[in-house]
Amino acid sequence: MPISKMSSNKGHGTREKGRGSLVQLLLAIFAGLVLQQNAHALEPNSPLQIALVSEVKAVQPGKAFYAGLHLKHKEGYHTYWKFPGIVGVPISLDWSLPDGWKAGGLEWPEPEQVHMFQIRAQGYHGDLVIPVRITPPADLKPGTKVTLAGKAAWMCCGRDCNPDFADLTLELPVTETAELDAKWEPAFVKAREAAPQALDEKAWAITATRKDKNLVTLHVTAKSDAAKQQLASVKEVLFFTDDGYIHVDKDQILRRDGDGKLSLELTVSEYYDGKSPPAQLLGLLQTPQGWGKGFTSKTVIIKAPIE
Repeated sequence: MPISKMSSNKGHGTREKGRGSLVQLLLAIFAGLVLQQNAHALEPNSPLQIALVSEVKAVQPGKAFYAGLHLKHKEGYHTYWKFPGIVGVPISLDWSLPDGWKAGGLEWPEPEQVHMFQIRAQGYHGDLVIPVRITPPADLKPGTKVTLAGKAAWMCCGRDCNPDFADLTLELPVTETAELDAKWEPAFVKAREAAPQALDEKAWAITATRKDKNLVTLHVTAKSDAAKQQLASVKEVLFFTDDGYIHVDKDQILRRDGDGKLSLELTVSEYYDGKSPPAQLLGLLQTPQGWGKGFTSKTVIIKAPIE
């Protein structure tokens, strides 16, 4: 018997293509029809405040550091994770860096379940930083300054939807040694701690079975005593799809299958554009009860072979 149904009332740049993209386009057009005349995101009364920020106050030649996007959502509004679902547009950042500088990808913190009107999606509320690892060239000259620039794009939704973009800049001095910024360092630490983590294969086994063309079941088995104890405390879980194979706006049925075992029944998305079903179930698994000692995030990475 199921012990839980993860429904639409439960709240805690990749996109669908093909039919999924068509749905996103149609919903984006619909959202555009209900847009209100909100201020630009750089203005105080916008539903989203966004800025380019840095963990350091000064850059050291050749030493990597973290910069990134600071997002502050107005109450009741959200933006979208790297894979939103069947609605929404993911946050993106296109850098324009000086010669010799390198930027990694967005290091996404764990997402949340959000709602575009009544449709469940994958995104973010509240106040957060999305970090990016930046590597400056070794031949920078101390005493100079550097300007980092990037174009951010997003869709922020709540009572209305607000697709927008902004050209952002950040100026930093170059010094002999890097200096952390006391204002922003805690936000970057929090973001890194909230990044999804890998489960220890010695303590956990994650597999998946394909029941039919419409359903996949994710199986979580605790192998160590500590993992079994932790799993016994889990009362709710939520799966976030990484490639669109699982439908984001369908209920997820959680079952307890015996001592140290849980399963989660998931609905395959009719908008998945793969030529054939994937060999692995890719995504994240999140529980408010956490995954035990050593985990700073309540979200773990799932790469489960589908049998």
